[in-house]
Amino acid sequence: MQSPSRWLPFERPLQELEENIRQLEELERSIITRGMDKSAEATRVKDEIARLKARRDRLSEQIFSSLSPWDKVLMARHPSRPYTMDYVRLMFEDFVELHGDRRFGDDPAIVAGLARLDGRQVAVIGHQKGRDLKERQFRNFGSARPEGYRKALRVAQLAEKFNHPLVSFIDTPAAESRLEAEERGICESIARNMAEMSSLRVPIAVIVIGEGGSGGAIGIGVGDWVIMLEHSTYSVIPPEGCAAILDAFGRDSSRAPEAAQALRLSAQDAREFGIGDEIIAEPLGGAHRDPAGTAERIKDSLIRILDQLGAMSADDLVRRRYAKFRGIGRFLEPEAEG
Repeated sequence: MQSPSRWLPFERPLQELEENIRQLEELERSIITRGMDKSAEATRVKDEIARLKARRDRLSEQIFSSLSPWDKVLMARHPSRPYTMDYVRLMFEDFVELHGDRRFGDDPAIVAGLARLDGRQVAVIGHQKGRDLKERQFRNFGSARPEGYRKALRVAQLAEKFNHPLVSFIDTPAAESRLEAEERGICESIARNMAEMSSLRVPIAVIVIGEGGSGGAIGIGVGDWVIMLEHSTYSVIPPEGCAAILDAFGRDSSRAPEAAQALRLSAQDAREFGIGDEIIAEPLGGAHRDPAGTAERIKDSLIRILDQLGAMSADDLVRRRYAKFRGIGRFLEPEAEG
């Protein structure tokens, strides 16, 4: 059961049910401890637990099958949601993390290194958020600085040098935008990553595991196959930022749910627009309910797609990747009225 502070607003009806189930299970354990597991009271408690669990499952199906775009944003940001390093531990073997961009320093908001995936040598890059306040500050809440993107590119170029596929995990609200990041070239570092990754001559698989936020996401998101978890998002701007820009004074983010609706940022929208190629279903209630199960689904998908991409020539990979990203963002002009 989740801690009370980690229930999302739309999950409140489930919270009360979970609390009732927890209390009854404690009562059941007490009855068993007293050697009364065959009593009428034990039977009644067991039946009530089963009834409440069935009700909880029905309610969960109802809630999670009809999430609004804003609900999806909250799910993508859930504080218990697995992060890149959680998946690295669950999916890969022999991960060796590399640090630094060889120019300024290291950025903990991006992790990068070499590993094995089902016996296959791969390079891994990804955003990393933090669990508690101290780690969140250390990781800059998953908002990477220029040196983070340059570190990611250094490892991507190692992947090409040693002919290893590249796996990229995306989970960031946006890139760092403070003055220091601008002074060190955040825009240039993202643009260079996009240019270099578009021509990398090895397979690139991208997985959006949480938030795919703006240039912060695309900076390590140019790949041959883009996978999105069911409750992940991908957007040019966070809903709060969009709402604040539209506000006359640029400070009111209260219309973020409305902005989320307009931004069409869900995984389902991304696939419809040709940005995402595949959606992986999450366990009922979200990836945080079963991190190991979610990791297994991602791993199976990665093995399958890397096998397919590995059969293609380097020239075909680059040509296909370039065409894919050049095709994003097309629109139709309205016909002129007579």
